[in-house]
Amino acid sequence: MPSKQSPHLDPSLTLTLAITGASGAVYARKMLQRLVADARVGRIHLVVSENALRVFAEELHLSGRNDLAKKMFGTQHKGSLKKVKQHAPEDIGACIASGSYAVDAMIVLPCSMGTLGGIANGLAMNLIQRAADVCLKERRRLVLCVRETPFTTIHLRNMQYAAEAGATIYPVIPTHYNHPASEDEMAEQFVCRVLAHIGLPQDDAYVWKGE
Repeated sequence: MPSKQSPHLDPSLTLTLAITGASGAVYARKMLQRLVADARVGRIHLVVSENALRVFAEELHLSGRNDLAKKMFGTQHKGSLKKVKQHAPEDIGACIASGSYAVDAMIVLPCSMGTLGGIANGLAMNLIQRAADVCLKERRRLVLCVRETPFTTIHLRNMQYAAEAGATIYPVIPTHYNHPASEDEMAEQFVCRVLAHIGLPQDDAYVWKGE
């Protein structure tokens, strides 16, 4: 899945994970854990909005931006956190803000309606919006895991604009056919499906056989 425009010398992938202020912090944590554990991923650029920090405090009982990746993992984790590079959301001079820096895909999980609106309308007012804008203009994979209900006409139009520009709209909708026993299992399966969509299928993901 390396970008055709700017292939990496290293065969491992470079991905951006942006986390915004919509509910669903457990999904973001599962995604980061999966990316860190995946040997095919060499670098993860992590951007967490200010509103996402508030959600983390409410839903995961995590506080503060410092060492956030380590806090999201707790005391045990698979893979190396050295592959995670955290950026401040206001740092529009970060490497991922430039099209000259090649990334293979960007995932926004969860994607708030405010972030969706900024991306759909090309506002680029912070690093998350700018990095997404770069993915669109460079024709790189951008997955927006939107999280809201119900949708207004404005939300739906913004999803249409983003999709027409090249983004994949991937609503945070868990599956039930795998009979998840917990919220964690729901989040795990959803994350596996998103990763499969960008070319990183997970060996332990549930796959419907139709039997």
